[in-house]
Amino acid sequence: MNARPPLRVAVTGASGQIGYALVFRIASGELLGAGQPLILHLVEIPAALPALRGVRMELEDCAFPELRDIVTTDDLGAGFRDVDLAFLVGAKPRGAGMERSDLLLQNTDIFKTQGRALNEHATSETRVLVVGNPANTNALVAQRHAPDLPARNFTAMTRLDHNRALAKVADKLQQPVSLLRRLCVWGNHSGTQYPDLSHALVDGRPLLESLDADWVEKEFIPAVAQRGAEIIKVRGASSAASAANAAIQHMRLWRENTPAGDWTSMAVPSDGSYGIPEGLVYSFPVTCSGGRYHIVPDLPISSYSRERMERTRRELEGEKSTALG
Repeated sequence: MNARPPLRVAVTGASGQIGYALVFRIASGELLGAGQPLILHLVEIPAALPALRGVRMELEDCAFPELRDIVTTDDLGAGFRDVDLAFLVGAKPRGAGMERSDLLLQNTDIFKTQGRALNEHATSETRVLVVGNPANTNALVAQRHAPDLPARNFTAMTRLDHNRALAKVADKLQQPVSLLRRLCVWGNHSGTQYPDLSHALVDGRPLLESLDADWVEKEFIPAVAQRGAEIIKVRGASSAASAANAAIQHMRLWRENTPAGDWTSMAVPSDGSYGIPEGLVYSFPVTCSGGRYHIVPDLPISSYSRERMERTRRELEGEKSTALG
């Protein structure tokens, strides 16, 4: 008989497209591994509770062996109580004609409330991943309203951008993604993000030796930054399955370890590394070990990279000013 106590995993917006793509993969054991029991806390707004009941019914019908219980609720206290991992997926989407500042302000109220609920009901060990956009600043807002929890427990997802960059380079080189190492994404999950190949390797060799600089600047960087908009244009909806996949990767690496000789991209509270001021949630190259993440130190930064890193820093500071007033 399995003696491990179950871990509790919360997902907000659990009946939405990303949430729906995410919860079945979590329940299957893909996140926590075989043999680890879990309890899902599925959180929604009141209007979505009927759809959430349907998600629960489907989860039950899958008969996942490690899924011990399912909490479905519109109450954040019940949703976050004693959870080990929290995926904050639910957020107000950007509507037609809506300015980014309007989106920021409307989501600020949502993530203030969620931060306060985490502060009251979560634990000092709860790891929080913000997926709902604008993810970096939403994570900052939630963290600021959870003053009793460690700031480093709050992160935002740029692993989707990281994966998009990997796929773009692999396609260009006609090489498998598995041969690529040490790519990173700096800054904001937005059009100003900087997917950086300066330190990347392909099969152990410097990647930039195999790529034209003009292609990197004029095709690769814009393509990665605008991939989400491209998917909305052709699909009629935003990325869902790929976002759920990246969320699982982010949290699994955080709990476990990044592969030797490689790193991942995570938006985390800045500690001043690379001149990025504290008080921003900024994407860095990080390694993970022992359940903690560590910003990769002392990478040489070219003047071109510095300019791109500063551009996305300025955007994040503007978002912070708008969101926190």
